Amino acid sequence: MLSLIERVAPGTIGVLMRRLEILGEIHRSSPIGRRALAQKLDLTERTLRSEVDILRGEKLIHADTTGMRLSVRGQTTMQALAQLLERQTTIQRQEAALAEMLGIQSCTIVCRDDEKVDAKEQLADSVVKIVDKLLDNQSQTIGVMGGTTMRSVANAFESRLVDARHALFVPARGGASDSPDIQPNQIAARMAELTGAKSRTLNAPEHVSAETHSLLLEEPEIKKTLRFLSEAILVIFSIGRAMEMANRFRLKQQDLDKLEEHGAVAEAFGEFLDQNGKVVHKVARIGLSAEQLSEIPNLLAVAGGANKAQAIQAYMKTAPPHTQLVTDQAAAQVILNGEYSL
Repeated sequence: MLSLIERVAPGTIGVLMRRLEILGEIHRSSPIGRRALAQKLDLTERTLRSEVDILRGEKLIHADTTGMRLSVRGQTTMQALAQLLERQTTIQRQEAALAEMLGIQSCTIVCRDDEKVDAKEQLADSVVKIVDKLLDNQSQTIGVMGGTTMRSVANAFESRLVDARHALFVPARGGASDSPDIQPNQIAARMAELTGAKSRTLNAPEHVSAETHSLLLEEPEIKKTLRFLSEAILVIFSIGRAMEMANRFRLKQQDLDKLEEHGAVAEAFGEFLDQNGKVVHKVARIGLSAEQLSEIPNLLAVAGGANKAQAIQAYMKTAPPHTQLVTDQAAAQVILNGEYSL
């Protein structure tokens, strides 16, 4: 609820916290005069006067010659508001704890405010807010990966994100053996379509033999796209569960057996990782490699769901420290509590 309110009316949460503080102090110190209240809250009398007038207009406080008191309505409102804001501060503490545990720049934990809204859509909304803050007003290249979560992210993009920004969306890998609408080429094209920006395609298989890999890297259009990708100021990607991604990539049975044997739990950027973040299998691929990530100024990972928790934690063991994560409460709680269900 609070994230929705802040998205529609930025700054509202700050106003709510200030008014809750005023209501709380009146409750503790009533009856109290305006000057004494201003001193306790370290507010100017002018600022406090405007706030008190609003609270009185909503019949949350009574004032007479002895001072101000909360009305019954004010008491119930204060209690409800305190519970709401406590939830927000709890989430903020969890975000800080999760970022510290994972060793990355920041974490954003998305709450399921509306069970009717798809969880991936709620993750996507948070990604859009972060992207809006990260982009400046210069020409910039944004690298994007594929997957079902990234499809939701793409569908949440809107024109205001790139107004006067001259953005270029570039797929961070070639196509994969999966549905066309979750391939990076389509994700980049969809983002460009919804924002009125431009996109490029990377017309190459997602994973190839070593010989074919070398040949494809010499193709002029592929070289050009990869050059744009190397100049990206932001890369948005998801983190996959190892066996799910292996099946999506249609790996050979011997590779599947290898992943099982070595306990692979995560996949990102063509690397399959065990729970300690060790690479246990790697596919030859055309696109952005894990080794290049440290040169990208902004890295934004998005993945949610309790079943993704172990994959998230495994990947973050090798992620550059400036990585930012958008996840949900289900995944966050599993990681923080260490309660994986394999």
